[in-house]
Amino acid sequence: MSATHPPERALALWIDRFVELLGTKRGLASALHSGDPAFEGLPGYFMERLGPTLTALLDAATADGAIRGDLGAEDLLYTIALLCQPVPGREPGHGRRMVAVLVDGLRYGAG
Repeated sequence: MSATHPPERALALWIDRFVELLGTKRGLASALHSGDPAFEGLPGYFMERLGPTLTALLDAATADGAIRGDLGAEDLLYTIALLCQPVPGREPGHGRRMVAVLVDGLRYGAG
């Protein structure tokens, strides 16, 4: 993905796919933050597998001046997962809209 798209676009596509994963695997976002001992290994599992790629995408977008440089992969993964938790009374696309606001915020003050 990063080889075929500019850094900011590659990051946006990756984030979109992660949001899609969280939406497809209903309850995953909540499980990541549940505090339930049965799920305590989930954050580390995701960070181990997704962290290196996300870090590379963040670094490339930061170096390109497309986004701010003060958010790491772990913070971004947790933030997206929190934003994608189901909210009572809100439509399913609520989380995706909130993540779009977050991505816009990454651009603020960049470069």
